[in-house]
Amino acid sequence: MAFDEGLAQRIRESFDDDPNVFEKRMFGGLAFLYCGNMSVGVVKDEMIVRVQPDKFEEYCAIPHARPMDFTGKKMKGWITVLPAGTETEESLRAWIERSLTYVTRLPKKG
Repeated sequence: MAFDEGLAQRIRESFDDDPNVFEKRMFGGLAFLYCGNMSVGVVKDEMIVRVQPDKFEEYCAIPHARPMDFTGKKMKGWITVLPAGTETEESLRAWIERSLTYVTRLPKKG
């Protein structure tokens, strides 16, 4: 399954060569992991974002965001952002920061 290479490149550039971030193909797309924990990714033309579970409802209320529904069930703590929600660098960076606020607190993996 293809994913939006342009969006992936914009995310890559937002991480600015952070040595804690690496990429991994998964879910038919591309994931960006911070210290081994998935932070954000690209599936088709949408961005997926891992967020604090207690902020989930708040973030789902942001325009162009919805709960991630990968298996037919809502995945609490995971949000899908439609392309309109990442059009600007500011909006893209805001989603990355929302994720990093949570993911940087998780124990490092591998």
